Amino acid sequence: MTQKTLGQRALSTIERWGNALPDPAMLFVGLLFVVWALSAIFSMFDYELVDPRTGTAVIVHNQLSADALATFMTQLVKNFAHFHPIGVVLVAMLGIGVAEHTGFINTGLKALLSVTARWLLTPMIILVGIVSHTAADAGYVLVIPLGGVIFYAAGRHPLAGIAAAFAGVSGGFSANFIPSAIDPMLQGITQTGAQILNPDIVLNPLNNYYFTSLSSIVIILLGWFITDRIVEPRLQGTALDANPSTSDVSESLNAQEQKALRYALISMGVAAVALVASAIPETSAWRGAGGTLTEFGAPLMGSIVPLIFVLFLLPAVVYGVVAGTVKSSKDVIEGMTKSMQDMGYYLVIMFFIAQFIYSFSASNLGILLALEGAELLKASGLPGSITVIGIVLLTALLNLFVGSASAKWALLAPIFVPMLMQLGISPDLTQAAYRVGDSTSNIITPLMPYFPLVVVYCQKYVKSTGIGTLVAMMLPYTLTFIVAWTAFLLLMWGLEVPLGLQANYEY
Repeated sequence: MTQKTLGQRALSTIERWGNALPDPAMLFVGLLFVVWALSAIFSMFDYELVDPRTGTAVIVHNQLSADALATFMTQLVKNFAHFHPIGVVLVAMLGIGVAEHTGFINTGLKALLSVTARWLLTPMIILVGIVSHTAADAGYVLVIPLGGVIFYAAGRHPLAGIAAAFAGVSGGFSANFIPSAIDPMLQGITQTGAQILNPDIVLNPLNNYYFTSLSSIVIILLGWFITDRIVEPRLQGTALDANPSTSDVSESLNAQEQKALRYALISMGVAAVALVASAIPETSAWRGAGGTLTEFGAPLMGSIVPLIFVLFLLPAVVYGVVAGTVKSSKDVIEGMTKSMQDMGYYLVIMFFIAQFIYSFSASNLGILLALEGAELLKASGLPGSITVIGIVLLTALLNLFVGSASAKWALLAPIFVPMLMQLGISPDLTQAAYRVGDSTSNIITPLMPYFPLVVVYCQKYVKSTGIGTLVAMMLPYTLTFIVAWTAFLLLMWGLEVPLGLQANYEY
């Protein structure tokens, strides 16, 4: 028996402790009561802090007051029904469910595996995960489960495939060479913060583009090494409990499957060409108020999940008709129904997460935590490069409690940006440091809305998978990413490699 290293023993301990926690649904019930109790305690104090979004003093609201409890009860159903991740996941899964039921995904994977070397699967999955950032939350419902399926089909441990995909989709969230809606969103917040000190300053929406593009290479290489050398070897002793429906993807394609796949891909290509053609005109309805396709609020960006539904449903039906797996509309509905049945446990967890997030937001505890941390960093008086590292670390810590990238930056930018401008550090560099911290701890916090969904993906193969299993599996990525990615940012700064369009390091 091979003796475990110190790092492996530490990860095993984290996994054991994490799995000893209650079921994720009950964990969030407990956290809900903790938030209520803390809000009651902290509401008794006054704080000399100003919410930069409203300009008013920060007040912690007691969630155990009669009015707050009454409001909580009236909002209970709305909190669940309007919780954004639920709609995203369920709508996308309707199309993906049909694609899996008809055999389109299986056959597509067979074709993919026939042209991809086994040793290149890891970087390929991480790359696809990074590119999926362009499509909002698509990576969580599409790329991550496929990572497990592809690894399983190639004879590798499926949990390692899920880990690699999760690292690309979420851990490397700010690494992307394709501009997306998050770029102008963060730039707008950064510019507002900078204008507190300099009302005339204007930033380019792609002020971090070169950094995020080069970061893609860094994340792919780091993720590749961690997956193949740390995560997958550690998983070798973890036996699989299930035989997924994709167990036949290692077989070669027969003539009928080849014909069905060809027609399905043609239909998908035609649909994609039609979409591009409809988006090209300057008067296209897909464009936002600013005339671009990728700006925040553009209809195209808001339609990503429905487009995933359509672009999977169409070729899935075409494939099924040609392959003979779809004989009537009943077969299509059966595929959708099966996918919804598999999401039952996820919906239960989401109900309790929605209530926790509502109470945490209503209490203002997250605002208090963010502003107190920022004030502490501001008072430290550290040199510029050390302050940048401090921003990365503080953001990563806050990300464990406040998940939304835009919400956190709306709180922190009015403090960080002008503070560092006074130290001679540009808003562009401050935003880049924030993006590193915001990405790296996504994959180890159970409070991230999609974290329980990834647990469900893992349970498809290993039923005993719990919070501890996933945290222990992803922790090597977080620790490596935060150190190496921060060092990469500082290296770019030292070598004066441009951060992005019209961007500077110094102010």
